[in-house]
Formats: sequence, structure tokens, C-alpha cells
Amino acid sequence: MQRGTALFVFLVLALAGTFLAIGVGRAVWPSGEREVSQPQVRRTYDRAPLLASLADAGFSLGDPAFVRIFKTEKRLEVWLQPAGEERYRLFRSYDICKYSGTLGPKLKEGDRQAPEGFYAVSKAQLNPNSRHHLAFNLGFPNEYDRALGRTGSFLMVHGGCSSAGCYAVTDEKIDEIYAMIEAALDAGQAEVQVQAFPFDMDRPDLVAGSGGQWSGFWRNLKQGYDLFERDGVPPRAGVCAGRYVFGDELDKADCTLVRGWRRTASSS
Repeated sequence: MQRGTALFVFLVLALAGTFLAIGVGRAVWPSGEREVSQPQVRRTYDRAPLLASLADAGFSLGDPAFVRIFKTEKRLEVWLQPAGEERYRLFRSYDICKYSGTLGPKLKEGDRQAPEGFYAVSKAQLNPNSRHHLAFNLGFPNEYDRALGRTGSFLMVHGGCSSAGCYAVTDEKIDEIYAMIEAALDAGQAEVQVQAFPFDMDRPDLVAGSGGQWSGFWRNLKQGYDLFERDGVPPRAGVCAGRYVFGDELDKADCTLVRGWRRTASSS
């Protein structure tokens, strides 16, 4: 009997060790996409091609940056503000290799839905040691998402070509995108705004949504889209009474600015 009991205990411990190793190695959480940093390593990148492309287009690494994402078109745009100019100009568009979910916002943890809305990325949201090569956290849920009771975590733009709620752009592309965001923050930009849309908001037929579930939400997003198209500068974005508000509207009582993380977080 003792021998059988000892064998049983051994098997239980062995199985426990196997599952622990899997958990530690992959850190799989309900969202399916928990961000896990690799051991700290010194990574080097060849920035020469990017620097040359920036210079040819009239930009410099460190110029203020702004990002727009379009799900349907699978496109990520990086806009920069050259020294001495008021308006941002489009530097480059990047193909999104993979995003998960459908059109519409992320609602809850584990729905594998890529977010839509207005987000702010601070230094605390950068992860140079991501298991996805390089990554920056969008900051979901932001003030708007929390006001509506939406939940989720570890929603990122990262390398590779797999997604469980993130925007994956391949390692080669994230090298450039990350470099421009990091340089802008290092040069003094407090936060980089990221606007994530379901589709190109110049399509009024899609914005209307044929009376669909998200048509009101998309019209709200289009307000911020239109302000940037008009002014060439990302508008201040926040939430008031359960909707996005922009610019001077934020100065009203009970309105809250969308902000990036204020402190370093290991889950970036």
C-alpha cells in the first residue's frame, strides 16, 4: 500500500511540474494574449534605412508621432510633425498582418476582439523585451472603456503575425513603428495618440452602419477623425457622459481626458 501511495504522489508531482512549466513558459491567460517579457537582452537594430527614409521625406527620428489604425483596410499609419511645422504629415503606411475579432469595440476580457477608439501611449507602455519581438500597449481599457464597464488587458501593437485581440504587424514593421514612437517619447512628447477605427472613416456608408449596433459609436469616432483631417493635429480626446469628446468639450465639468499610463508596468 505504501509503495502504491508513493507512486501516486510521484505521478501527481510530475504532472504538476509539467503544468507549472507550461504556465511559466507561456503565461497563458483567459485573454489568450498576455504579454510576457523575455529575459533582458541587449537588442540592436539597423536604423540606417529608417533614418534615410525619414530624412528623404523631411522628417527626423524624434519628431512628434501619431498613429492611426484601420481594421477593414488592415492598415496602420504613422504620422509625424516635422520641426517648424504645425501640421502632422503622413510618413508611412504599414500593412497589418493580423488582428482578431470583427468590426466593433472590445467589450470584455477574453472576447479576442481588437479595440477601437482613442488611446494614449506613454513610455510605461513600451516593451522592448516582448515575446512578440517589440510591443507597445494601447492602454485598454482607457477612460472611455472603463466608464462603460468594459474589461480586458494586454491589448497591444506588436511584431509577429498572430493575434488574440492585438494588432500584429510583423517583426520588420514593428522595428520601425516602435523606433519612431520611442524616439518621440524620448524627445519629450508626453504621449503618442493612437486612433483605432473599424474602417476608413471617409466612407459615410460604412459609418452609418445601416442602423447597426455600432453606428452611433462609429459616428462618435468619426468626430475625432474629422478634427484631425481638418486641423492636421491629433485632437485632445476624452470621455464625458459615456461618449468620446474632443478639444474644448473636454473643459466641461465631469469630462475626463484619455491618458497613458502614469507609472511603469511590467505588463506593457
